[in-house]
Amino acid sequence: MATQPHLLVDDGDVHDLALIPGDPGRVDRIAGHCDETEAIAENREYKVVNATHDGRDLTICSTGIGCPSAAIAVEELANVGVQTFIRVGTTGALQADVEIGDMVVATGAAKNEGTSKRYEAVEYPAVPDYHVLSSLVDAAEARGEDVHVGPIASDDAYYAETDASVEDWEAAGLLSVEMEAAAVFSLTRRKGLAAGAICTVDGNLVKGTQKGTDTEDDELPEKAKNNVGRAIDIALEAATEL
Repeated sequence: MATQPHLLVDDGDVHDLALIPGDPGRVDRIAGHCDETEAIAENREYKVVNATHDGRDLTICSTGIGCPSAAIAVEELANVGVQTFIRVGTTGALQADVEIGDMVVATGAAKNEGTSKRYEAVEYPAVPDYHVLSSLVDAAEARGEDVHVGPIASDDAYYAETDASVEDWEAAGLLSVEMEAAAVFSLTRRKGLAAGAICTVDGNLVKGTQKGTDTEDDELPEKAKNNVGRAIDIALEAATEL
């Protein structure tokens, strides 16, 4: 197969399991938790690094922001052999009892985005693979984390979220909102691949503590100070079991 046009990877360049954060900077942060690393490619929002954690070879690839760029990453990684995807991201809580620094493991994602609708009807579920989901939950619980397990929303328009939409999501029992999981879940299901997502809470839309408007870091609760690093450790521990 030819070189993938966006990720710039070929057959044999990547491993069968990939951790997929949105932020390219988080690729390096995840790699810093691993034993061995090798930079493979970098283009636009996509940065690809191979690594080993506790003897488990894996690939780390950023997806950028939103479902369109996440779908490109999934399509091209799948083309060169990735079979299991773990999204490691951040999310805004939609329930009052979900606190900054908590972990959310998604059991499904509402399709408040346009990308998955180009692949299939909105009625088809965007759901993770059971084994990836359970591995993430087990890893979080083993580390004593406050983990919430349930449905989330994936939304395209970060700045168009209204009080009415937040209230509607809250009333529906959705735990949080992010921007990529619906496409990741939908595409992997259609391709017969596996995916899951763990996101750490960086704000609470119900309480009005949105990303970038929180208190200073030294005033945050203890569990919120290294929440991304803890989510990375959970994802890596789950990866070693898959």
